[in-house]
Amino acid sequence: MRPNITPDIDLATRLFATLRERTFDGIGITREAYGPGERIAHEIVRHEAEALGLETRTDQAGNLLMTLPGRDRTAKRIILGSHLDSVPQGGNYDGAAGVLAGLAAVAGMKHARYQPARDITVLAIRAEEGGAWFPSGLPGSRAAIGRLPPEHLQTPRLDTGRSLADHMREEGFNPEAVARGECLLPPETIAAYVELHIEQGPVLDAQQTPIALVTALPGSRRIREGRVIGAYNHSGATPRRYRRDAAIALAEFATKLDDEWARLEALGHTLVVTFCILATTDQAGFTKIPGEAHFQLDIRGTTQAAIDAVHTAIDRLIPEIETRRGVRFELTRGPLNQPTPMSPEIRSALSRAAEELGIDYLTMPSGGGHDAASFAQAGIPTCMIFVRNQNGSHNPNEAMRMEDFAKGCAVIARWAAEAAG
Repeated sequence: MRPNITPDIDLATRLFATLRERTFDGIGITREAYGPGERIAHEIVRHEAEALGLETRTDQAGNLLMTLPGRDRTAKRIILGSHLDSVPQGGNYDGAAGVLAGLAAVAGMKHARYQPARDITVLAIRAEEGGAWFPSGLPGSRAAIGRLPPEHLQTPRLDTGRSLADHMREEGFNPEAVARGECLLPPETIAAYVELHIEQGPVLDAQQTPIALVTALPGSRRIREGRVIGAYNHSGATPRRYRRDAAIALAEFATKLDDEWARLEALGHTLVVTFCILATTDQAGFTKIPGEAHFQLDIRGTTQAAIDAVHTAIDRLIPEIETRRGVRFELTRGPLNQPTPMSPEIRSALSRAAEELGIDYLTMPSGGGHDAASFAQAGIPTCMIFVRNQNGSHNPNEAMRMEDFAKGCAVIARWAAEAAG
């Protein structure tokens, strides 16, 4: 009969406090990837894992494996984990919650004297926050399973300009081995990967629900640089019909694309369309018609069809606006990042665990990318649990409640004990 496993939430609470104290930057939390903040966080969780009696190993990329040994060491392992880096002046929970949830669950198993049939590994992953540090796409988790393309090791860190390989080497790791695909977690040795993460939006808080089970991670295809070229002219002396106003053309494009987003949502597509930058140039002024404007556009969806539909609309709208406004659009589009569905089998098992525990949950897609994508795209059964979080994420005001975190940990612990046998 399965023992009653209670995650050690006191341990997690203490570790959250230590992480905050040791990586507070005066405004928020900064744990830079392959830098001092991330190093400190790894030292903190390694020390706690060793105190629990877990086996600890660090791979060639610096990912930290903390393992509760199973009875059969050759069986495929269960992995619980997330990342420990943060954005600059971020919050204390984004990423770290998943690592501490794994430690809390495994500590509960240790306290119950429960030995699983297979290994359960808590994985502390490096360098997830690509938008802040290395924009090469989840280098830590991809390296953990031997899937990081060697050319990505030359990606410069955004704040230093030095390569990922240089920063790995500086921290004592081995980028040459990473380039060869050497790893401690080949995909064929992994039974499942489950990641707890704070929700990065307002849905759970608005719905007054503590956790959610994630259906899919979004794909994206961004316009990394967009320009609208019109003509500068005198703002008082140029009648409307003679204007080639880049700002008005861009505003029209933004509003029409927003209408298209609403239409696609009404048809059942799940997507987001965000003008992250929408601006004129430094040459604009009170006496000038803007002759140039620029923008960045982030398009994400849980299906490729949704992403393609937005780009089809862009290709239809731009020629119409160019003709009407006398302007020219120039676009630099990024590659398509494929949407990543989560395992329906694991999600079903997690839902059973939540129901057995009497914990309310929603089912929803993720709006952001996560390390879970690396595992799922390698064919490993993967799922995520979101925990309600107030005040968004990537800011100092993240405000996850420990009672909600405890419910997420309870679901993971029950699922992991069942899945590990």
